[in-house]
Amino acid sequence: METVLGWVSSYGAISLFFLLMLGIVGLPVPDETLLVFSGYLIYSGRLDPVFTVVCAALGSMTGISVSYWLGRTFGYKVIHKYGPRFHLTEERLARVHNWFERIGRWTLFVGYYIPGVRHFTAVVAGASELEPHVFARFAYSGAAVWVGTFLSLGYFLGDRWNRAWEDIHAHLHEAAAVAVAVVALAALTRWWLNRRAAR
Repeated sequence: METVLGWVSSYGAISLFFLLMLGIVGLPVPDETLLVFSGYLIYSGRLDPVFTVVCAALGSMTGISVSYWLGRTFGYKVIHKYGPRFHLTEERLARVHNWFERIGRWTLFVGYYIPGVRHFTAVVAGASELEPHVFARFAYSGAAVWVGTFLSLGYFLGDRWNRAWEDIHAHLHEAAAVAVAVVALAALTRWWLNRRAAR
């Protein structure tokens, strides 16, 4: 953790671009902590606010775009080859695509706030062949809001960022767990209702 934060302190917003890109792709990078710390560095005058926002947003957008194209390039081929063994048929993949068309694309926007989710939403979107312009609209706007939220948090917390962030981060994980449980329950309920209606 401290090594990563040290990179931002030493190399500035450019390092933030690469770290967020790798973190969004799935490497173990403390994304939110990096953003909050960078917000603090803006507050203390050590980082330029405009350049930092641009680098952070572009890093997040680049990372989620890489995940999307990995899913779009390899996801369908893998599912087509190995999917039937796990009952992942082309019909079910089409359902996932339709789900993304209706409401699933919103997970690209809000998924940034749920640890572990943002790493997979873009891959699933790509594998289900969600159209690039739809992906870009939701994923990139989500990245901008996510980056702005945590940079602002670090800026307004100022010198108290470290202690306050520990408490906020703990509650963030609790909220994420509740959100995942609610989504899972909603999906299970919908599946059960559809199955009952089909009888």
